[in-house]
Amino acid sequence: MADRLSALDSSFLYVESPTTPMHVGSLTLFQEQPGVLDHERLVKLIRDRIAYVPRYRQRLREIPGRLASPVWVDDETFDVTFHVRRSALPAPGTLRQLNDLVARIMSRPLDRRHPLWEVYLVEGVEGNRFALLSKTHQAMVDGVTAVDLGEVILEDTDQVHGAPVTTWRPARGPSSVELVAGALGDAVAHPTALIDVVRKGVGSAREAVGDAVATVVAAVRPHESNPLMVEVGQQRRFTTVDLRLDDLRAVRQARGGTINDVALSIVAGALRPWLLSRGVSVTHETVIRTLVPMSVAGDSDAASLVDAFTLDLPVGEPDPVIRLQRIAFDTGRFEEAARPVGAKAMVNLVGFAPPTLHTLGARVGASLSHRSYSLTVTNVPGPQTPLYAGGARMLAAYPIVPLTPRHALSIGLTSYDGGVFLGLHADRDAMPDLDVLAQAMRESLTELLEATQGPRHLTVAE
Repeated sequence: MADRLSALDSSFLYVESPTTPMHVGSLTLFQEQPGVLDHERLVKLIRDRIAYVPRYRQRLREIPGRLASPVWVDDETFDVTFHVRRSALPAPGTLRQLNDLVARIMSRPLDRRHPLWEVYLVEGVEGNRFALLSKTHQAMVDGVTAVDLGEVILEDTDQVHGAPVTTWRPARGPSSVELVAGALGDAVAHPTALIDVVRKGVGSAREAVGDAVATVVAAVRPHESNPLMVEVGQQRRFTTVDLRLDDLRAVRQARGGTINDVALSIVAGALRPWLLSRGVSVTHETVIRTLVPMSVAGDSDAASLVDAFTLDLPVGEPDPVIRLQRIAFDTGRFEEAARPVGAKAMVNLVGFAPPTLHTLGARVGASLSHRSYSLTVTNVPGPQTPLYAGGARMLAAYPIVPLTPRHALSIGLTSYDGGVFLGLHADRDAMPDLDVLAQAMRESLTELLEATQGPRHLTVAE
């Protein structure tokens, strides 16, 4: 029997539009070594490891008349080379050129006639590096039946382990008659599911899945008036920020709270000068309501590892220490009930957690009313030891969190091997000054450090 999408998974298809494609991305940088990982070897690596994530060989089939949610069926013409693509930057291959390429690729929706994922090998990055850019539709990754492909191609050693023996052959796809019969059978067994589908078909997808997100309790108020709440277009911008984990730890040790509290304080401290640079009135009471997906302890499956809450970032507070204290107080109330999982425990639970957990966090945000918050910030801890893909060492990992309707910016953070890597994903027209915000992130950490330890020089990766 074909595997039917859940109501939540289906919602990511129904709410998708040309201006809000529902795919999550990840940009990872690797050290280039001759003969280690080129396009041919990457294709082989993914072809070998894809047996761990069979969803990546399946495509969607719609039910005639939309009598039920779509189903996953084996792609009988699956060709891994269609999904694993190759690109190169023009010399000198700067990070700005790489970010521009990422923005263009992330602006394009995935082709629903094929399995909903792509991986790009980007060669010629300055510093003798190359990049892997992945795109995966949110309907695919639920943390239980499917995880992000990055989790199965990364290893903790530069020695490539053997792949599972597989004799996979695509199963015959169901006929239209079989699809309809299966939908009617499910409707008899679960009559409320048919009601949900009808509601989605007439444009009520977001409301229909509201009850499915039982893990989120947010006080919904009229949307804030700020530059982040605007109609978005089809094109994107992307930029990255590199910070040192030791700097965030130093702030935490001096002022308390958690690494996540410090990260959110950096974001709040950056938004303040960015708003002022735009001529926006910022008072002591100014806040930016932010959705903060958080890794939490779960009892049944990986999907329960992500919960979320809304937090009013105190961007109007000029004192960086007081900003941190206010954020730590608010997050502390949530953490008492959520039992957040530490970085080491998270890695032990689900391997290289960040790609999958950023996707699960984005799923939470996409299923909520866009008026309940202005910004999404996902922060997922990663391992503090090196990882490798096909023998090539991973140097950095930047999340790319999708934009939802009327949200011009999303921010993803991943800590890995001593670094904290931020991916800033934004609407191209609404955020022409994204680089200004990125620089403000660096300055915000410097401000926190100086407020806790006195003037010092902040070392960041260029």
